[in-house]
Amino acid sequence: MPALSDFIAFALIALGMVLTPGPNMIYLISRSIAQGHVAGLISLGGIALGLTAYMLCAAFGLTTLLLAVPYAYDAVRLCGAAYLLWLAWQAVRPDGRSPFELRDLAPDRPRKLFAMGLMTALLNPKIAVLYLSLLPQFVHPQNGGVLGQLLTLGAAQIAVSVTVNALIVLSAASVASFFAGRPFWATVQRWVMGTVLAGFAVRMATEARR
Repeated sequence: MPALSDFIAFALIALGMVLTPGPNMIYLISRSIAQGHVAGLISLGGIALGLTAYMLCAAFGLTTLLLAVPYAYDAVRLCGAAYLLWLAWQAVRPDGRSPFELRDLAPDRPRKLFAMGLMTALLNPKIAVLYLSLLPQFVHPQNGGVLGQLLTLGAAQIAVSVTVNALIVLSAASVASFFAGRPFWATVQRWVMGTVLAGFAVRMATEARR
């Protein structure tokens, strides 16, 4: 099992990333506003399946990589830090677009909603980098089996993502209306998230190799 401090730190990063605008969030908000909460939750089911598939593939692959290649940890650590900095910039750049801007989507049947959610997750590069570059930073062989730690942390990330996205789906219309009438708070939200992600990136880049 991962150490409690590593578990909490990874959960916080997972929370920061799920709150950062990306394909999954934009699709869920747009679908929920256009077709209602039920459609948003069905789409979220497809996204959850995509996250699980990524997590299982990454966990088994990373277990072999980190145990076989001495400097693999340094490589994924620096890649992860660079990606967090990129996400931070995406959050604060001057022409950034809020995911809560209203968009119109044509109604879809449940099967298509689920499939679209699944494809949105599978084609989201943020998810791939999360598992391949960030997840290994919180795994320490001295705490037990590497695979078990990867699966535990991956499951925690999925739980955080599904919970937060479900809340977003249920409140999408209200939140969109709030930010539409208050551009100042939309800007504050972007800068707070960008600062948090940049802080995590600096910490990860300067961390000593295990």
